[in-house]
Formats: sequence, structure tokens, C-alpha cells
Amino acid sequence: MKEVSSKEEILNFAKEVIDKEIEGLKNLKDALGGEFLKAIDLILACEGKVIVTGIGKSGHVARKIASTLSSTGTPAQFLHPAEALHGDLGTLDSGDVLIAISNSGESQEVLQIIPYAKMLGVPVIAITNNPESTLAKYSDVHIYLNVKEEACPLKLAPTTSSTVTLTLGDALAMSLLKLRGFSERDFALRHPAGSLGRKLRLVRDLYHTGDELPVVKEDTPMKEVVLEMTSKGFGATAVVNGEGKLTGIITDGDLRRFVKRGGDFNTAVARDAMTTNPKTAKEDELALEALRRMEEHKITVLIVVDDNHRPVGIIHLHDILRAEINL
Repeated sequence: MKEVSSKEEILNFAKEVIDKEIEGLKNLKDALGGEFLKAIDLILACEGKVIVTGIGKSGHVARKIASTLSSTGTPAQFLHPAEALHGDLGTLDSGDVLIAISNSGESQEVLQIIPYAKMLGVPVIAITNNPESTLAKYSDVHIYLNVKEEACPLKLAPTTSSTVTLTLGDALAMSLLKLRGFSERDFALRHPAGSLGRKLRLVRDLYHTGDELPVVKEDTPMKEVVLEMTSKGFGATAVVNGEGKLTGIITDGDLRRFVKRGGDFNTAVARDAMTTNPKTAKEDELALEALRRMEEHKITVLIVVDDNHRPVGIIHLHDILRAEINL
């Protein structure tokens, strides 16, 4: 193997590694077909959970695939094959689906799990780079990786094969996500912590409701409107009709415009100063979407309405920013 010494040679070598892995992904794409679709069908029909297993580098990839599946609507769990042979096989149960990953298809620790899966009637999805391997032979579905060459110059360390397997796992998970109609809200429920969790918080987590909600009727005198806005402190109030449905909003800006055009606070009512058809939010939408709407329309508050268009709360720009949510 030729040694590299200059910075330029190192960069060129690194780019060659990346090129080889890109080529591996192209080969996987070419090989993808009916067996992939069968695997999707098996997982969709699964009444239990998806158990993903593998040893060595394949085990690390299997753990990540299980995690991705779990977070996107497909209950999954990683099973270490060595631990499985010492009691953890109890994790596998009838109704589950087993995904067994082995580049060679001959990893003994993985192969020893297969008879137990067969005894339980658990379907086996094998992911290997050898369609003639023992694992491929005894599986119900075999997905061929079609890796021609590892990026490792020694042709020993799993490199291209690991990348390709990881990408295949993403393809499985994202296809299942799409078929299940998995939504941003579903994702939010599974990621409540950290910066990702903050971005996926819902309007209902942050809005003000009950006695905090400023609301007046269309025929409320303007003096009372100002008192409602002042006491609630949002610089705005919802305006409703006789049925309690939202028909408008009055903001500090609306008050200034009302005065500028000669409005009389002694005789006017809410409908004389309100902006009709205000922008609104729903309780179960992402706060991030509410923020995006505020930014788009250059406003600082949204009235939160129910399915009957009745106000149930109010959310302010500061509520979202305090939650450290940003675009």
C-alpha cells in the first residue's frame, strides 16, 4: 500500500474513500427490489416488535437501525447476539420480526439465533453481502447489499459495507414512516428532550388559556376593550360573535390605527376597531409552525382556536422564544 505524506495526498486519499462509499450506495440502489418490498410488508404486518441483531460493526449498525425504527413509528429493539445466547433470547417472541445483519452471512453468533426464531415462527429478514450464505439461505427475506469493494485500503475493515447497511436501514425506516403516515406530531411525542424536543413542542405546551385569555364580544364598548387588553398584558384581544366564534382581533396597532382615522372611544365598539380574519393556531400544531407564521406575517400573537373556531388560548412570540425555539 502506497504511503501518503503531503496534505494534498491525504485529501485525495480521503476523497477516494468517500468515492468508494458513494459507489457502494449506487450499487445498493441498483440491487434494491422485490426482497426489500417483502421486508416492508413483513414489518408492516408485525404485531409485536422488530428485533435487530448483528455482531461487531454490523452490531453497531443494527443498534442504530433499531433506534431509528423506534423513533419513527416502528417499535424496535437491538439484541446483542452474544448476550442472546446467554439468556436474552427471551426478548424475541412470537409476533416479532427479526432483522439479522451479517456482511458475510456466516457470523456464528447470529446464525445460532435463527433456529430459535424459526421455532417461534418469527420471520427472518437477512441483510448480507452474500446471497449464497447460510444466513441468506435460512431467512424468509434476503436483502443483498451488493457491495463490490470496501473503502479500506487493506480490504479488511468494514467501511463501504457499514455505510451501505446503515443507509439500507434508513431506507427501511423512512419507507415505513411514509406508509404509516407518521407525522411531525408523532415524532415530537418520541423526542421530548434536548434541542430537538424543544423544536417539536406543541402550541398547547406554551399557550395561555382560561382566565389568561383576553376576549371580548363584537359589541363590547372600546373602553372595556382597552381594559381587557391592559389587564391581560398581551397587547391584543380576541373578538368573538354571539356564538363565541372568533371573528377578529384587536392589537395595540389596531388601536393606534383606530385613533388615527378619528375613532371615538366613547361611542365605538370592538367590531369598529378589529382586524377581521386574524391568523390563528391550533393546540396540537408545532410551536415552531406558529413561530413561522408569526415571522411570515410580522405579528407577535396568535389566537388559538378549536375545531369550531372558538378561541381557547393565546400564544405570544415571547412564549416561543422563552422555550428556546427558533427557526
